[in-house]
Amino acid sequence: MNVDAVRGDGLVRVAHTEIRKLILSGDLLPGDRVTVRPLVERLGLSATPIRTALAALERQGLLESRDHRGFFVPLLSLDDLMEIYELREALEVIASRRAAQSPSRLELANEMEQLLEQQRAVVAAGDVSGYLELDIRFHQLMWLASGNKRLVGVADNLFGQMRIGNNISARVPGRPEASLLEHEEIVEALRAGDPRAAEKAVRFHIRTAGKALSQFMVRNS
Repeated sequence: MNVDAVRGDGLVRVAHTEIRKLILSGDLLPGDRVTVRPLVERLGLSATPIRTALAALERQGLLESRDHRGFFVPLLSLDDLMEIYELREALEVIASRRAAQSPSRLELANEMEQLLEQQRAVVAAGDVSGYLELDIRFHQLMWLASGNKRLVGVADNLFGQMRIGNNISARVPGRPEASLLEHEEIVEALRAGDPRAAEKAVRFHIRTAGKALSQFMVRNS
């Protein structure tokens, strides 16, 4: 085994994880230029793993490369976000169908119900950021329960791109409260082991969120 290669891969993973956190947390904002030297100083890593991580993040849609100018955090348009929602619907419909047929669907429904209770609490407190984190965890449980590893990776990248857009849908007045009711429908369909009901609930949830986002962005453009 090439020890240096293993060590190099490990440093790339660290760089990738840390830079991804900076993007998704909003520490690096949409439109910001992302250059190697400040990241070397901030992360205490050499330039090589950071360059490799930046290239990987570009492939995942979390950065974009501009000719002769380097990497930037994307500025997502309404069309960009609608494309993400379209793909998300397709992926989550698959995940919901598979999860509803899983032998562990009752355990899954119980876990999702616990997260739903936490969501109700943070929404009542007006904690939008807390809701966003719980929302991601809620959907991740269903992806994982699908048993499709590739789906989990692709869905995670899509959610990452949505977070660059600051999850605007969740900030639309009244949307978090409506989302709680839609999450309830998803949980009950999974608990019942009904793939068709799960697909229908997920499709309605994502399309409704996408429509709310579109109307909000058009009104505020």
